[in-house]
Amino acid sequence: MSIVIESILAQALQMPVQDRAVMAARLLSSLDTEDDRDVEIAWQHEAQRRLSQIDRGEVVCIPWEQVLHRLRENSHEKT
Repeated sequence: MSIVIESILAQALQMPVQDRAVMAARLLSSLDTEDDRDVEIAWQHEAQRRLSQIDRGEVVCIPWEQVLHRLRENSHEKT
């Protein structure tokens, strides 16, 4: 790691948590490529499609507690 990076990092680590979170998010978003954006858009469309299915009553949601119970049962069956 270069001296410049180490200096910036040391200064950033002195910032309040919320400011560091904003900085981290901005740095990460600067790494996004066009492919990443395309995938994000595809996931947004998929989430909207699934939500529409739920709204139309085409899909029945399972409560989280039931899903968790099933996962635990399945993991015990495999051991």
